[in-house]
Amino acid sequence: MPAPPPDARSFRSAVVSVTPCGDDGVLLRIRPERGLPPVRASRFFMLRREDALSPAIPRPFSIYRQHGHELEFLIKVMGKGSSALAQCVPGTSIRTVGPLGNGWPTLSGGGAPWVMLAGGVGSAPFYMAIEQALRGMDGTRPAALSELHFLFGAARAGLLYDIAAVERLGVRVHTATIDGSHGHKGNVLQLLEALQRAGTLPERVRVLACGPERMLEAVASWCDARGLDCWLSLETLMGCGVGICNACPIPTRREGPRGAWPNVKCCVEGPVFKSDEIALHALGH
Repeated sequence: MPAPPPDARSFRSAVVSVTPCGDDGVLLRIRPERGLPPVRASRFFMLRREDALSPAIPRPFSIYRQHGHELEFLIKVMGKGSSALAQCVPGTSIRTVGPLGNGWPTLSGGGAPWVMLAGGVGSAPFYMAIEQALRGMDGTRPAALSELHFLFGAARAGLLYDIAAVERLGVRVHTATIDGSHGHKGNVLQLLEALQRAGTLPERVRVLACGPERMLEAVASWCDARGLDCWLSLETLMGCGVGICNACPIPTRREGPRGAWPNVKCCVEGPVFKSDEIALHALGH
């Protein structure tokens, strides 16, 4: 039976700052009561305030950045849980559980370019992925700036959260908005196709994607049709984050490497899966 990762802990953190980001987001920075070693990109934490303003059930958020002993999260303000976190002031106590789940694969240098597809707040797990790729992880060769392409899509320019920070990392950044207010007019997958037609990207790429479920389903189908390696970081709702409540099942592909079981738990076996492992189309919308 899948279990929480051995390094996961429950602890208190104190809010350091809450900074507006984009049209409807914030950057929440917290200082845990205990230091944490470097966290792999696309792992997540369950967060809730320790007062009556937060719902009893915490919310999952991918780690956005790590500054020494401090952790930062990019949060889209949508409901009670995220609104409570956005209303924090310095010193607010946050119950923090993590790090949870597994992260992106090692983004080593050499081979086909790595193409990162972000949809809205799905950009959150990519900043650290780029940092880790550039310095190398697990003893592998670091990726060159030219091997990393960040494709950021959103409905409008104001939802391209913190894009200037990603640009400062030096990688190639390309944008798409549905209303045409920034970059290519269309969605992020259409942007990828346009870059390939223009010769900016080759046909053979390695794809990482995070965003709304329909976007991930489309990306998985597109990559599978072309025989491309593709990893998806899911934004599935969770209850506990540690595999107990069974609230985050993801259907598997019968013919895939996880097909011995009909479902996997996103919280402990994800949130990152290869596209040939799961069947997002079976979730329904």
